[in-house]
Amino acid sequence: MIDRRIALGLGIAATLGAAALWHGPAGTADAFAGKVERIARRTLVYYEMGPVNARLERGPLSRRLVLSGPADDFQRGELVRIMNQVPGVGDVRWTDTKPGAPMVALLAEAMLLALLGFGLGLLLAYLVELRRRTNAEWRW
Repeated sequence: MIDRRIALGLGIAATLGAAALWHGPAGTADAFAGKVERIARRTLVYYEMGPVNARLERGPLSRRLVLSGPADDFQRGELVRIMNQVPGVGDVRWTDTKPGAPMVALLAEAMLLALLGFGLGLLLAYLVELRRRTNAEWRW
C-alpha cells in the first residue's frame, strides 16, 4: 500500500504539472493575452488613440498592461485609468515610467489556483470519509 505522504506529493506534483501544461503548451496563456490585448486595442480605437499601443508584460507573462505611443500628460493619466478597467488587467503603466511593484506571473496564479482546488478536493474527500465512517453502524 502506498504511503499517504507519497500519494499527497504525487497529487500535488500532478496538479502543478497539469496547471503548467494548461498554461503553456495548451495555449491558454496566449489566448488570454490575445483577448486582453484585443479588448485594449478596441478601447484605444474607441477613444481615438490609435497611435498608442497596448501589450501585456511578457517574460514572464503577467496582468500588467504596458502602453506606448504619443500622448500628452492628460491622455496618459486617463488612459491608465481607463485601461485599468479592462477585464484581466491588474496594472497599467507606460513604457517610459518605472515599473511599480512586481506582478505575479500568470503561471504562478494558475498553479496557486490549481493547488487551492486540490486542497478543497482533499477537504471534501476527508469530510465524505468522516461521514461514511460515522454512519457505518447504520443498517438501512
